[in-house]
Amino acid sequence: MSAPDPKSAPPLRWGILGAGGIAHKFADAVNSHTQGSVVAAASASSLDKAKAFVAETGSGTAYGSYEELVADPNVEAVYVATTHNNHHEPALLAIEAGKHVLVEKSFTQNAQQAQLVVDAARAKGVFLMEAMWTRHLPHVYALREAVERGDIGEVVSIQADHGQSLMHVERMYRPELAGGSLLDLGVYPIAFAHDILGVPERITAVGQLTDTGVDSQVGMVFDYGKAQATLHTTMRSVTAIRAVIAGTEGRIEVDSMFYTPTTMRVIRLDGTSWEFDGRVPNGFQYQAAEVARRVAAGEKESPVHTLDETLEVMRIMDEVRAQIGLVYPNER
Repeated sequence: MSAPDPKSAPPLRWGILGAGGIAHKFADAVNSHTQGSVVAAASASSLDKAKAFVAETGSGTAYGSYEELVADPNVEAVYVATTHNNHHEPALLAIEAGKHVLVEKSFTQNAQQAQLVVDAARAKGVFLMEAMWTRHLPHVYALREAVERGDIGEVVSIQADHGQSLMHVERMYRPELAGGSLLDLGVYPIAFAHDILGVPERITAVGQLTDTGVDSQVGMVFDYGKAQATLHTTMRSVTAIRAVIAGTEGRIEVDSMFYTPTTMRVIRLDGTSWEFDGRVPNGFQYQAAEVARRVAAGEKESPVHTLDETLEVMRIMDEVRAQIGLVYPNER
């Protein structure tokens, strides 16, 4: 099955909580590459920031509080684009207002917060999904199909890394914002391994913390019994940002940057191979379209990325944090 065309999804009217860079990317994806539209945006820190955002993106009404946006009857779905420490409260606010919700990765700061949000959405009967955009991209559809078809035999190992040079970015150092490499960058290799192999039987993690107490880099080995995943994340250096799925009959190589719209190839031990070019502009439109399709169908979550799968990834990251001693201030 190929990734569905985002333009084929029904229209959906979006409101965005947060007005940073990722919110700009989402607004462009919705407005330019789907039938939907962003009709409102809110910044809790500054109404002027929200006004500048809607002026730049053509996104309708600006609000100076999240409460005002979720009360807007023109908004059907809300995208939470705040910092990691503040995903759950805006998500709960939108759910209580009866809005469908897409929450930027990492879904929340920890599994306890994630469970609160999931429970609230299920009780309210609204759609909820984590914005792990990688799951919905064309090349990931293609590689999942290749694995399920047996093109590379039984999966033996996964290697994936995500490193960016972000030591100059102030928010990455701030523990009160749940900064560090794991929730921002490391979630991608973790979620990639989980997509293919599920929940590991055993997790081994080592990490280095900054003077402010957030993680600067983390190395992880996930044991699945007959398979392993070797994963790494750092904010101290730009790594190759590639992924390889190796099996008994071949391997899948995903080019840099593996979690974005990119290229991949299947190389079999019998000498045959094939390539897939999944490069598209932006890429956020695929997850936005998935929300629109499920909402139109009256569904409350996506089979492409279920809420239970989001909870599993959050529990994995909680275990990694426990092993490296990463605790955020509001968890003490």
